[in-house]
Amino acid sequence: MPNPRFEGRERSGSATGPRVNHRIRVPQVRVVGADGGMLGVLDTHEAQRMAREAGLDLVEVNPKAYPPVCKIMDFGKFKYEEKKRTNEAKKRQAVVELKEIKLRPKTDVHDLEVKISHARRFLEEGNKVKITCRFRGREITHPEAAEKQLHVVVARTRDLATVELTPRMEGRNMTLVMAPAAKNPNAKVKVRPSLQGGDDSMGG
Repeated sequence: MPNPRFEGRERSGSATGPRVNHRIRVPQVRVVGADGGMLGVLDTHEAQRMAREAGLDLVEVNPKAYPPVCKIMDFGKFKYEEKKRTNEAKKRQAVVELKEIKLRPKTDVHDLEVKISHARRFLEEGNKVKITCRFRGREITHPEAAEKQLHVVVARTRDLATVELTPRMEGRNMTLVMAPAAKNPNAKVKVRPSLQGGDDSMGG
């Protein structure tokens, strides 16, 4: 009587994955046992029988070899471990984005609170944050107002961020770039002296 486990697995292989069990239709295969030992070249139906009797699957692991190389294994476990490895690789390759938050020298208290909240969320997600304070008209003659806004943002994200690029003028904008702090929640944020003497209040 056919092994239901074995028969049910024969459809597990896909066009992009390895052929499994009865999807392997070449006459002979080179077989690797479940323990990793070489069993040599066998008729495919014999290799399938051995896998079936062991309650495992015959999986084609190298279709380009002659004859193709197959291994007796638990294909469900193999797929699970492969997916786990793929997910871990994706985590290691996480892309760091640069998120931009725009301010005005006279951004009010409520709006500044909202923007700080956004900055904190971006930093917690592992992204860098660029704070841009844009001047209009004669506002550019008072850069200290923009510095004060940037100082407030720095102070309110001190537990999450380090300043990667200190405040600088870019045309009619003053910008600052912060990066997530290294795994030290008490890391000190370094800011240039002109920002250290300001008031931490939300006024202005």
